[in-house]
Amino acid sequence: MLLADRVSLEIDGAQLVRDAGVRVEPGRIVAVMGPNGAGKTTLLRLLAGDLVPDAGRVEYDGTLLEAMSVVERARRRAVVAQRSSMAFGFSALETVLIGRYPYGGGAGATDVRIARAALASAGVAELELRQMPTLSGGELARVMLARALAQIDGEGSHYLLLDEVTAALDPAHQHHVLRMLRELARSDEVGVLVILHDLNLAAGYADEVVLMRGGSVTASGSADEVLTQARIAATFDVEALVVGHPLGRRPVIVVDG
Repeated sequence: MLLADRVSLEIDGAQLVRDAGVRVEPGRIVAVMGPNGAGKTTLLRLLAGDLVPDAGRVEYDGTLLEAMSVVERARRRAVVAQRSSMAFGFSALETVLIGRYPYGGGAGATDVRIARAALASAGVAELELRQMPTLSGGELARVMLARALAQIDGEGSHYLLLDEVTAALDPAHQHHVLRMLRELARSDEVGVLVILHDLNLAAGYADEVVLMRGGSVTASGSADEVLTQARIAATFDVEALVVGHPLGRRPVIVVDG
């Protein structure tokens, strides 16, 4: 289990995260939601080890993050940032192979096989030879996701930390990526934390939804428990209607802006 226990972080006098807690268990998807500036990305960076909390602790399966080497961290978790850019003329395959570096790999046969499988899982196998600067925003996002998938292809439990991975994708690819993450979590016992803004995507795919506002976690639980009209209004300052899905699936959330 990936655990953040009462973590806080202040930078330049601004309290970015305050006494926040979240846990990500292998086999489950946790969606973190909240308005802009709520502290979602900062919390993700604390979980990744890119930032060090002023208080609280982060653990990977009982081991303090601060006690893990850089290589150990890279083998246990992979991060897809909110904004990814690749100015160098690497191909998509070469970019995904970067994810194999923590295992001492480069372009060995096993690494290439894993990288190609990751590209296929992310739905961009046909882009293998394309140069990164020529990709659209959505294509770039899926190649960077493939790099993360290649990075966690190893022994032991693994965690994916994804910051708005669906933001640049059209609806079909949004659902493709989230279905793939759902299947990956269940079959390979991968824990997934994903920052989302789409309430219906969170309701449809997440095992747990965590709401943040003002740097604090204000609610956590199943989508049915958390994504209520009252909590949506309190978190996002919008009115929403939560209605039953016509096919009997999870509820549909209609937002009145």
